[in-house]
Amino acid sequence: MTEGNKGVFGRLRLSSLRLRLVVVFALVALTAAVSASGIAYWLNREAVLKRTQDSALNDFRQEMQNRVATLPLRPTQEDLRRASEEMTAGGAGYQVLLLGERAAGKPIVGASDPDVFTLTDVPTALREAVDTRRPVTDANPYPYHLFWQRTERGGTPYLVGGTRIDGGGPAGYMFKSLAAEKADLNSLGWSLGIATGLAVIGSVLLAQVAASTVLRPVRRLGEAARQLGEGKLDTRLRVSGADELSDLSRTFNSAAENLQKKVADMSAREESSRRFVADMSHELRTPLTALTAVTEVLEDEQDSLDPMIAPAVALVVSETRRLNDLVENLMEVTRFDAGTARLVLDDVDIADQITACVDARAWLDAVELDAERGIVCRLDPRRLDVILANLIGNALKHGGSPVRVSVRTEEGPDGEDLVIAVRDHGPGIPEEVLPHVFDRFYKASAQRPRSDGSGLGLSIAMENALIHGGTISAANSAGEDGAVDGAVFVLRLPRDASAVAGEPGTRSPQGEGEDA
Repeated sequence: MTEGNKGVFGRLRLSSLRLRLVVVFALVALTAAVSASGIAYWLNREAVLKRTQDSALNDFRQEMQNRVATLPLRPTQEDLRRASEEMTAGGAGYQVLLLGERAAGKPIVGASDPDVFTLTDVPTALREAVDTRRPVTDANPYPYHLFWQRTERGGTPYLVGGTRIDGGGPAGYMFKSLAAEKADLNSLGWSLGIATGLAVIGSVLLAQVAASTVLRPVRRLGEAARQLGEGKLDTRLRVSGADELSDLSRTFNSAAENLQKKVADMSAREESSRRFVADMSHELRTPLTALTAVTEVLEDEQDSLDPMIAPAVALVVSETRRLNDLVENLMEVTRFDAGTARLVLDDVDIADQITACVDARAWLDAVELDAERGIVCRLDPRRLDVILANLIGNALKHGGSPVRVSVRTEEGPDGEDLVIAVRDHGPGIPEEVLPHVFDRFYKASAQRPRSDGSGLGLSIAMENALIHGGTISAANSAGEDGAVDGAVFVLRLPRDASAVAGEPGTRSPQGEGEDA
């Protein structure tokens, strides 16, 4: 199939408005043309047949009065034959058959052409109607009437008429072929059929023109809406005319302008907020450095302090560390939001990386590692360490030990993927919390507004996964009895992140999350 054909069939798909317009136009035109052609055919048919029929029957009646009425009451067969031939001698276009009696109950027949018209060609019902004598009244002055009937023989239509001479005498029947009229009506039918076809074709062409006229601005509107959805907020439509589509275009332009203004305002406010968070984080680092140094000294001297002061010192030390972690996480989030985060890739043995992460945080006794050595991936080791620390730390904090970390590789849509699953055996994550676990500063319980973490750990883990071109999913795992048996976080990263190395960090669609 050529590209042109593909374009035509694409435009005329079953659900397209163009096809529906064409079909509606075609159906309306077909209905109108068929109705008009049918009415015209029926009217012409009746007119042609009636004209032919009336002419033949009137001529036959006149001939019966002029010739048959002069025959004797008991004509011979030769009289009947000669009279029938005389009736057709003038080129009447029909054959005649005269039916008389040489004696009571002994009929005789005289035909103008016995090879064409015989008594068997006369319908029985017509003979009965012709032979029936009706009472003479004021409303019916004649005992016998002229009757006719259309019949068919060998596929050719015929008109058969008959009457009887009043006061006694033979009955006469005429037999006229309607083949010429049938041919004329067939020609008329073909002409009307061709006219109907041309009307349908013309309506389809007209529908195409109308559809193009209507759909062209609709397509422009659809393309503009797609561009607007892709972030091209300066997209506008050219407006001309004063019809409904022009009003729709004006409404679209107005909506796009308002949206552009609102997005610009939101972007400005967001940029201001990011700048504020970044400036605040930088400004806090200097006093925090001094505070950290002081708290380290106080922590070293904690055993020699007054027992009444020691708890306060311990609280100052822990809160200073927590504040320091919060500032570091805020700066990391700011880098992601500003798009300045970068990958520094290296070849990493995953089993060694996980072991080093767990060992550095003294989690060896609480973590079970199921990973084969030799699985080497090209990733950013520092960011992978951040992801692992947050996932494992979150599992230990909220699920309890033992935490199982399993590593495997799977074939993904863009190559081989690294899959790391972190599972605990705690109470799991409430179903209403699952969609929000990666939201920034999200708290799973309103009764726990304060926690030891910053509330950004899982969000930062997700951002670090996204910048690698990967993702993290959270779910509950079911035990043997079907009950919830802990939560499981699955990290999926490409084994080689070279394709995305050096690109700006990608904003997380999930937003913010709970800290590990």
